[in-house]
Amino acid sequence: MSGTEPPVLVRREGPVVHVTLNRPARRNAIGGGMGEALDELIAELRGSSEARIVVLRGAGGHFCAGLDLTEMAQGTPEERLAAQLTRNRRIGARFQELSELPQVVISAIEGAAHAGGLGFVCCSDIAFASAEAKFSAPETRRGLVAAQILPWVARRIGRSNATRMVLEANVIDSATALRWGLVHEVGADRAALDALVERSVALILEGAPGALAETKGLLAALGPLAPESYAEMGAKAFARTGSGPEAVEGIAAFKEKRKPNWAA
Repeated sequence: MSGTEPPVLVRREGPVVHVTLNRPARRNAIGGGMGEALDELIAELRGSSEARIVVLRGAGGHFCAGLDLTEMAQGTPEERLAAQLTRNRRIGARFQELSELPQVVISAIEGAAHAGGLGFVCCSDIAFASAEAKFSAPETRRGLVAAQILPWVARRIGRSNATRMVLEANVIDSATALRWGLVHEVGADRAALDALVERSVALILEGAPGALAETKGLLAALGPLAPESYAEMGAKAFARTGSGPEAVEGIAAFKEKRKPNWAA
């Protein structure tokens, strides 16, 4: 991707909006204006009567590697705490807003779907993966917490599997993701993944637009994602860890491709 290309590409095909996370050199990590571009698009889609389906994927063979750790706030711990608290409130709100869109949101996953990328998968209505896709909540290995994604992961795969995923912070393959209910189907390759998406789009378009939107509202009304206080609690927890010494060491170890001192 050149420096002039936008971090999010949008292509409209009738009632279907194809959204591509477009930072392939960073495995589509959330940074470089990507979050802000997604926020603008979500706000536009919220008021759209023409769009009926949103298909979310990543460029360059990866879905999304989560937050771009190279852009973590610099400065004193107090400055980092304030910056990260603001950012993580917005991240949590973004997942909620994406989930609440009146359109059906389909994620098509190739390669890495880690951390915030895993959050996008879990707040989508439907998710398909290619056979080589990998999923992870690696935050604790970086001295961080999976705060914003945790409620979405728990709702998607159940508290037991979510507990194992965020505490072990291990990478799971597409077969495990399918077994746990993280994704709905797995295609052998990109062509098979595209075929799964196309079939789902065709089926959804047979439903009435208003009825689909109302159905999504009813699904949301089945119960809250988390207690009302959780969003602020999660943002503060991430800000505390992200501005602390474990995150400094964990992110440095990640960049230097070594184990952090607590695991050495």
